[in-house]
Amino acid sequence: MTPSASLRTEAVDAPVRPARANRSELTPLRFLERSAEVFTDKVAVLHGDRSYTYGEFAAESQRLAAALTADAAPGEHVAFLVPNVPEAVFAHFAAPLSGAVLVMLNTRLTKPEISTILNHCRATVLVVDTELIERIEGIRDDVPSLVRVVEANDPESGLAPSGSCTVTDQYADWTGAAVLPEGGFSWEVADEDAVISLNYTSGTTGTPKGVMYSHRGAHLAALGNVVHQELTPATRYLWTLPTFHCNGWTNPWAVTAAGGTQICLREVRAEAIWHAIDDLGTTHLCGAPAVCTTIAGAEQAHVIEGGLRITTAGAPPAPTVIAALEEIGVHVVHVYGLTETYGPITVCEHQDGWPTLPAGDRADLLSRQGVGMVQAQQARVVDLDMNDVPADGATIGEIVVRGNTVMLGYFQNDAATAEAFHGGWFHTGDLGIMYPDGYLQVRDRAKDIVISGGENISTVEVEQALLRHPSITDVAVVGVPDEKWGERPRAFVITEPGKELSREEIIAHAREWIAGYKVPRDIVFADGLPRTSTGKVMKHELRKQS
Repeated sequence: MTPSASLRTEAVDAPVRPARANRSELTPLRFLERSAEVFTDKVAVLHGDRSYTYGEFAAESQRLAAALTADAAPGEHVAFLVPNVPEAVFAHFAAPLSGAVLVMLNTRLTKPEISTILNHCRATVLVVDTELIERIEGIRDDVPSLVRVVEANDPESGLAPSGSCTVTDQYADWTGAAVLPEGGFSWEVADEDAVISLNYTSGTTGTPKGVMYSHRGAHLAALGNVVHQELTPATRYLWTLPTFHCNGWTNPWAVTAAGGTQICLREVRAEAIWHAIDDLGTTHLCGAPAVCTTIAGAEQAHVIEGGLRITTAGAPPAPTVIAALEEIGVHVVHVYGLTETYGPITVCEHQDGWPTLPAGDRADLLSRQGVGMVQAQQARVVDLDMNDVPADGATIGEIVVRGNTVMLGYFQNDAATAEAFHGGWFHTGDLGIMYPDGYLQVRDRAKDIVISGGENISTVEVEQALLRHPSITDVAVVGVPDEKWGERPRAFVITEPGKELSREEIIAHAREWIAGYKVPRDIVFADGLPRTSTGKVMKHELRKQS
């Protein structure tokens, strides 16, 4: 091996551990070092006409790291506002290689939202895709810490460089002029507990919080995904999940650890996904249930001879969607997690015998959020006194988690961190139930539970009941004020194109699956549901509708 540059200090006060033959600090950087050595000439990243071998992937990451060091000291923050393009993958290795902390920005944010985040973390560098330049025009006036705004021009966008006066550098020129330290950057770190990235929560109910990930947590979360997604060197992973969402559930690191190929995708469209499946050999992808629906409902849909593995989260896909995917050779894995848990932390492990069950029973089992992943402890469902609720599949409590892939804390927000960790566990704010077999199921966000006539109604349970109807493709249930009952459930329903349902038909269907007091009488037929960029329904927006 070529001698590397001396170890970086990830933070000013990071402890330097003595060298030991039986210990090395955990970091996902090692994954790229290894794959660049073992799979040097294998294609690692693919995007349109661009293709990078693992050797080239490592070299690109080293060059980007060298460019970043000119403006970002160890521990400072560098931000990327780019879609799922190769630069997003490179950033996950380059920023920590340079000693900086990576901040991947949601590509749907507005300029004020972007400015708020950049000011909060005092970012010094912003790399932005040409298509998104107009989103940050004049941002250097709003964010004093920014010293460099770099434009990344992706040929697949079909756009010419913007010529914006906000931009200080073009990506290719900037990285091309960078000078690497002698021997290159080390793939090791001095402290595995140092911050590797900062991920901002969606902020749908308040100011976004910066969630701190460590090198150790990122390393272990990535290995957890290797296990549960069954990633191998033969994997061809399609980027349908945003890389800004929990660092793409740590999959830039996970697929690299497995030695697989990452196929970038600027836009999640049915035609592009099926092209990647049919012509590029996609074997794995992740995404919200909406991605599952897009794939199953596409006019290009057909049986996939080699099979496809989809890992989904956010909400369980509708039973009809699961059935449609299974019919074309797709294996669906349901996981659960939050930004604060590096993405997935529990998984619905499939059991022998499930495939032979009736479709409805199998869908019920697959809709559960499951058990703790290999890198985490088992999640608990607790009451207000932190006692476990009965594992009876009925008693509701709060889901709390603990383990190697729970965040370090919220950046510059000690009060919120202390509140989230009270009792020694991370409080998710999600309500759930525990089954006798140890599998948990999310029932609702604490703020979304409907209390009608003193009875708690899980909106998730009502949604799953409605989604059993073959003509209903999407649904969201919220609580709205009611003079008599305090609150009542209102269902926003989307039906299959060309299919018409009456309010009475929907109510009658719901009565077959849930108790009468849970059945929504208030039905709104909608054309679509407001969602965040990660696929979550923005129920606060639905509550505003009269």
